[in-house]
Amino acid sequence: MIKILSVFGTRPEAIKLSPLIHGMAARQIDFTSRVCVTAQHRQMLDQALDLFQLVPDYDLDVMEDNQTPTQVLAAVLSRLELILQKERPDWVLVQGDTTSTAAAALAAFHSGAKVAHVEAGLRTGDKLQPFPEEINRRITSLIADLHFAPTQQARRNLLKEGVRENRILVTGNTIIDALRWALHHEPPTEISALLRRLNSDKSTPLGKDDTGQAAQDGSKWPGRAPKLILVTAHRRENFGQPLENICVALRDVARDYQEQILMVLPVHPNPNVDGLIRRMLGNLPNVMLMPPLDYVSMAHLLNESYLVVTDSGGLQEEAISKGRMV
Repeated sequence: MIKILSVFGTRPEAIKLSPLIHGMAARQIDFTSRVCVTAQHRQMLDQALDLFQLVPDYDLDVMEDNQTPTQVLAAVLSRLELILQKERPDWVLVQGDTTSTAAAALAAFHSGAKVAHVEAGLRTGDKLQPFPEEINRRITSLIADLHFAPTQQARRNLLKEGVRENRILVTGNTIIDALRWALHHEPPTEISALLRRLNSDKSTPLGKDDTGQAAQDGSKWPGRAPKLILVTAHRRENFGQPLENICVALRDVARDYQEQILMVLPVHPNPNVDGLIRRMLGNLPNVMLMPPLDYVSMAHLLNESYLVVTDSGGLQEEAISKGRMV
């Protein structure tokens, strides 16, 4: 029996690892599966854990307000060490390119455990773009013993870096498994109501429900917006002027196409993001700012969107697959 410790800290990691964790739980004759979360992103991680019914065996709870990658790295390394000593897993399973991923891989190496890396081999060739993810994934690849590459291009990237061919498996992306699962679940009432109005007859104003009463979701646009544009922006390298430039562009598009589009923008809670977006986009009648959404809501909005504007690598992966979703 193989003993596996899965370590992750953010909502995207939880979403992408959930199909594997549930798969291992269904094969208890083959695997002993334990889950450790770092809680690099506390609130959004907990949202995904609840949705996918994942109950961690360990919670490092490292999140601090406005924390730096160095602080996350140090906290994960120090707190994970004791858990690795206790569990002594054969393999540590990590996903993607977060600071939690790189820290968990390094801690596993120090403990003598092997590392399996899900979504291995993504590269930009620029160590500063994205920051710090490009370095995180390169570090993880140097440590990993088994590389689950999502694409043939990712496999070629790893081969160029000297990873042995028999250590690479091209698996596709587990986000598609999670996305299909989410689309078979009904979204919350307010998201269902929004989507119904978007798909309703053009004579029905978006600010009204089917009975002619005012909408309950705070909609403030003057008429029907036939095309849904889903927007997210939160990456660290976009903090400051880059994010302000993004907001200026979004504001121009919203004003130019006020009667034709509705922008839905779930706002990341990071203080470097929240205040700026609300200040620059909060008063536009066809821009709907929302709190961070659960994954089922995001999946359904994505599946109905005309256009996606995002700096999220995960959402880009989901977006190109939405046309094939059932």
